[in-house]
Amino acid sequence: MTGKELLFAALHREVTERPAWVPYVGVHGGFLIGKTATEYLQSSDLIVEGLLKAKELYRPDGLPILFDLQIEAEALGCGLQWADEVPPAVATHPLAGWQKNICDLPEFNAQSGRMPIAIDALKKMKVACGDEIALYGLICGPFTLALHLLGSDIFTEMFENPEAVHEVIDYAADIAIKAAEIYLDNGADVIAVVDPMVSQISPRHFKAFAAPYCNKVFAAIRALGGYSSLFVCGDVTRNLDNMCQCTADSISVDEQINMAQLAEISEKHKIAFGGNMKLTTVLLLGDENSAKLEAISIIEASGNKGFILSPGCDLPYAVPPKNLEAVALMVHDVYQREVAKATITEGSMNADLPKATLPDYAKLDKVVVDIITLDSEACAPCQYMVEAVVAAVAECRVPIEWKEHKIKNVEGIATMLALGVANLPTICIDGKVEFISIIPEKTKIVEVIQAAAKAKRLA
Repeated sequence: MTGKELLFAALHREVTERPAWVPYVGVHGGFLIGKTATEYLQSSDLIVEGLLKAKELYRPDGLPILFDLQIEAEALGCGLQWADEVPPAVATHPLAGWQKNICDLPEFNAQSGRMPIAIDALKKMKVACGDEIALYGLICGPFTLALHLLGSDIFTEMFENPEAVHEVIDYAADIAIKAAEIYLDNGADVIAVVDPMVSQISPRHFKAFAAPYCNKVFAAIRALGGYSSLFVCGDVTRNLDNMCQCTADSISVDEQINMAQLAEISEKHKIAFGGNMKLTTVLLLGDENSAKLEAISIIEASGNKGFILSPGCDLPYAVPPKNLEAVALMVHDVYQREVAKATITEGSMNADLPKATLPDYAKLDKVVVDIITLDSEACAPCQYMVEAVVAAVAECRVPIEWKEHKIKNVEGIATMLALGVANLPTICIDGKVEFISIIPEKTKIVEVIQAAAKAKRLA
């Protein structure tokens, strides 16, 4: 059985002899060949070179061609901010403030933006290894694409102008269908609808603003003969059951989800599932042994029916290849898995972290806002949470200091632990956890900041 066949078996919810393995090689492919994210994402030849190197090292059953949720947004007129080690971030929103209508946006097709680069890379990978491994086309989910177009005001507009928001999300679903068709026509096997921003909405809003439009996309993918996956980063615990009721062939989640719980829910709804190795504390900052133990833990929690092992999101740029090679060994060699269980003593990486010293917030003559994120340059929910804080701070007429703490470094992890934060992204105000894995309306952030200022007699 080829890796591709094994992955298809998992998508059909069959029992497999080992877990299917899909490392989400995004800009990490650039790291493998010594290129920046900016260089990598703008060259089909470099993308293919990076993916083939990843295939050689990590022995995957499937690979995404690109992990860049800004391709559609860029083609529709969003401005991007490029960086060396992360995909570009959306910097401008063409529908913000309703200054434009949907009909004013550029037409989206196979020639739009960087789509020709993605298509060329896909065709070359299909020739090189399309019989051995499954090739994923990743597309931006309807809710996240709508947010890219409208900006963070979408959360207010969902209450004040819901019909207009529905119209934009429906338009975004149509764009997703066009992107899926382009990928499938050029050789993709699986279409992953990546919609991280739905981790930031309530179950009620998920049913109203996410599920109908995602299901519209999944129906189109199925009609075109492809497999589908709903991929949501962030803490989606409150929406797990709703996600599993969607009509995709599988769902994928990040490290904040309990995989044993997900296995039970997935079995109830007869859907395949995947996840959810820790991106930073294990893969980026850990060692081979921690990677092995993490892989074993997830494999044992998830079982061998309809399960796909993967990172919790796209791999950080500079993940040491040896850590991913260690994961591949656990996937492919049951004997080595047993050896690792018997010989590796699980240690706590947190014990080696520097201890963060928090200020005495009550004595400060300002309000302190700490935002704990994965990385606002690479994570859409993190980006828009930071933007929401910045917008709220601008409206407060009190002394405020805000700071983002990225858990891509040990200082960020230490601060997260000191503040008692368990989920990402999270807003803390004067050392108190206030908004957990949900982007609040700007007015709510303002209210909490003003209350903190009043308690200090700053307002």
